[in-house]
Amino acid sequence: MGRIDQMAAQSVSVSVLMEAAGRAVARALRQHFRPCRVLVLCGPGNNGGDGYVAARYLDQAGWPVSVAAYGEPKAGSVSALAAARFKGPRQPFTPEEAQRADLVVDAVFGAGLSRDLDKGVSAVLGAASRRVAIDMPSGIDGGTGQPRGRVCKALMTVTFVRPKPGHLLYPGREDVGELVVADIGMPSAALASVPPHAWRNQPGLWHLPVLSAESHKYTRGVVSICAGQSMPGAARLCAGGARSAGAGLVRIAAGQGADLFRSGPPGLVVDDAPLPDLLDDTRRKVWVCGPGLTEREVEGALPLLLAAQKTVLADAGALSAYAGAPGKLRGVAVITPHMGEFTKLFGPVGQDLTTAVRKAAKDLNAVVVLKGPTTLIAAPDGRLAVNTHASPALGTAGSGDTLSGVIAALLAAGMAAWNAAGAGVWLHGEAGLQAGAWPLAEDLDRYLGPAREKATKMQGGALI
Repeated sequence: MGRIDQMAAQSVSVSVLMEAAGRAVARALRQHFRPCRVLVLCGPGNNGGDGYVAARYLDQAGWPVSVAAYGEPKAGSVSALAAARFKGPRQPFTPEEAQRADLVVDAVFGAGLSRDLDKGVSAVLGAASRRVAIDMPSGIDGGTGQPRGRVCKALMTVTFVRPKPGHLLYPGREDVGELVVADIGMPSAALASVPPHAWRNQPGLWHLPVLSAESHKYTRGVVSICAGQSMPGAARLCAGGARSAGAGLVRIAAGQGADLFRSGPPGLVVDDAPLPDLLDDTRRKVWVCGPGLTEREVEGALPLLLAAQKTVLADAGALSAYAGAPGKLRGVAVITPHMGEFTKLFGPVGQDLTTAVRKAAKDLNAVVVLKGPTTLIAAPDGRLAVNTHASPALGTAGSGDTLSGVIAALLAAGMAAWNAAGAGVWLHGEAGLQAGAWPLAEDLDRYLGPAREKATKMQGGALI
């Protein structure tokens, strides 16, 4: 967004954009709250300038509003002009004033904060009973969602043009409250000059394959799953996810353990032949390797799949088998680690998850799905999708195996790896939401069809 702001300044003045931003904040406050005593806490920069403008519009609407400044704007700056145009009362920047207000507007620091938050600011914000933030709650890093000092939770955050990563990533996501993204008339040329590399994951960012009158099981795609003998349930869950997400045919490569799967669903094909004998079938392009496999089983299967140039989704055991040696996974199309697996593969993450997952995707030349409360889907070319469409109830054993099957089904249907991963994560999240508060992993299958139907009716991929 910083680069977009710089480009916008070439065609429209900062004061015009600041006026639009402050007006949007005042509009959001009037839509979400009844008139009450408002204290706007303004910092010395542009975020504070937005606050002065918002205060002026609230004053014009008849709200009892005052301003408390945490440092005055630089003389001659756009923020100083905005401060001068507010003619309402000024109050000291103290916890007592914040406590007296019915609603405090946090316009101290925005998404560009580059240092730790002053304890005095935290004390003032913490004294407020209700807070609304402009752009970002003060103290949250807009790029990473990490706190820089003690952050006070907002009821609502009003940001502009696009969400920032920090709005969607934990722990910052917990402090944002309701997120309102306001249009402030950013010039289209400025937006076009900075090609987007990050999106909020939702239908419209990707498009699901559509059945035609001539579709059949092989055009819908074949998903093959390497199965282990010690944990057959993982392969079953993966197969259920693939079938319910629309795969035309799902086959389990069980080898000597085929009897473990014979009593499964009648539509599931179980192969007892050795893996090398199965790889010549050119219709079996997409394979899942890892769910329910031991390290030894992975080492016996994955190199054969890669040598046969199959499209491979690697998960679970395949990630554990190569902990600390991610280069051995080169050649796979998608990996789906949770944070523990990701750290064992690539080392400590640090605070910047988006940079870490993008680097992993580039180094591995594969799509990386970093599963978590906010799931990140990174492509080798730097594209990133941020998924918040999910339920915490998905954090149960076996849920990730189902997700692997869903993504594999979309790969088999012909979707590109990054699109298939984003769509699979969204469908899995929607199934979790529809399944209710306490679903079992094996419950998710029956909600994947309705999730897919919902996705086809939605449009839009929101930039961030």
